[in-house]
Amino acid sequence: MKIEQIYTGCLAQGAYYIESEGEVAIIDPLREVQQYIDKATASGAKIKYIFETHFHADFVSGHVTLAQKTGAPIIYGPTASPTFEAHIATDGEVFKLGKITLTALHTPGHTMESTTYLLKDENGHDHAIFSGDTLFLGDVGRPDLAQKATSMTQEELAGTLFHSLRNKIMTLGDHVIVYPAHGAGSACGKNLSKETIGNLGEQKQTNYALRADMTEAEFIAEVTDGLLPPPSYFPLNVKLNKEGYEDVEKIIRENQALDPAAFQLVADENTALILDVRSVSDFAQGHIPGSIFIGIDGQFAPWVGALITDIQQPIVIVAPEGREEETIVRLSRVGYDNSLGFLKGGFDAWKKSGLEIDTVDQISAEEFANKMHQEELNVFDVRKPGEFEASHLEVVNHIPLDVLNEHLADFPTDQPFYIHCAGGYRSLIAASILKARGYHNMIDVIGGFASIKQTDLKTTEFVCPSTLK
Repeated sequence: MKIEQIYTGCLAQGAYYIESEGEVAIIDPLREVQQYIDKATASGAKIKYIFETHFHADFVSGHVTLAQKTGAPIIYGPTASPTFEAHIATDGEVFKLGKITLTALHTPGHTMESTTYLLKDENGHDHAIFSGDTLFLGDVGRPDLAQKATSMTQEELAGTLFHSLRNKIMTLGDHVIVYPAHGAGSACGKNLSKETIGNLGEQKQTNYALRADMTEAEFIAEVTDGLLPPPSYFPLNVKLNKEGYEDVEKIIRENQALDPAAFQLVADENTALILDVRSVSDFAQGHIPGSIFIGIDGQFAPWVGALITDIQQPIVIVAPEGREEETIVRLSRVGYDNSLGFLKGGFDAWKKSGLEIDTVDQISAEEFANKMHQEELNVFDVRKPGEFEASHLEVVNHIPLDVLNEHLADFPTDQPFYIHCAGGYRSLIAASILKARGYHNMIDVIGGFASIKQTDLKTTEFVCPSTLK
């Protein structure tokens, strides 16, 4: 028996490759599926099943393409209703894979079709669960994402999740390994652990939602407390996962390598968003006017989903040379398939063409501190609420990046202002959005709050985020 977690940090997502006696099951595959086919081929094995734990909201799964390429059936849990051919498992249905089995345990609550797969070894002993978004390490799936699909309130869904956990999962032995669909950084839960593999005994001891003495009312109150609005692209990803989508290889082929003149023409004719995915420093030093920065080496997919509200938005790409295809693939993972092409030769080609460029004014944390001591500065912190509450500059405005577009009027147009995040990535995203909206009077603090804390500027006393309500 072989179990491999294939973890994608950008999405904080875990797919799973399970093999026994030449037969393979894939659980929650990513959209680019050749990696699973290659892995099975290298092992002389055949993909027999494609299991989906639920209709994912935060990424487009690879189930449809993988089924087309391998002939393996797509398996969902009870109540799922995809528009493509799939096997809808009954609660407790057993699937044989070589010498092991996978049992479908219907665990509704995050969504109503959510299903956990229990793996039993060749001796019939419980070995592991693939819990999807039902159970994470340190948390459980948020119960507010499926409200519209089920006509249930988040409280009703939370109550359903309470019983799923206690009747289907907490009855299993402490030794059972937990393989969740996500880790820290996912928007599918609130307090996910950085660890991506654990065991059930540890979770019973440390996961707030699995407390043995917890009442249903307490569970509902705690699970629904502090939920931030989900990214706007989530319902659109659910739709793609239920109804199907194009093969990502076709999307890659359709993207054109565009010289600067053609790039500008395509952007103008299609009212395309110019997405620059280079590094923070490269973008600050020079970029195409009006372009939006979301760096490929940061939390790329979640910020694309949070800030580009229409997944049908035409996009043209400025990427580091050699990373154009990677950018197209990573956009498609979250359903952004309408990329039209990329700048051939990268930003260097744009500069050499003599076309207009723009820059972002930046300042070191030390220079910023000196200015703060000499004069009253208008400063904006764009970190998340929990980060801000934990510690911040004593005199500062707070506008989280997630809601920046809704608060543009809060930024001054007639005087300089300063922006910072935690380390410099998100503040550059904010700067690019502001510049695209006509604000050219901002200065970005290099290194963000991490660097500011190393100066003598006064910050509020640190409060551990886990104690905040």
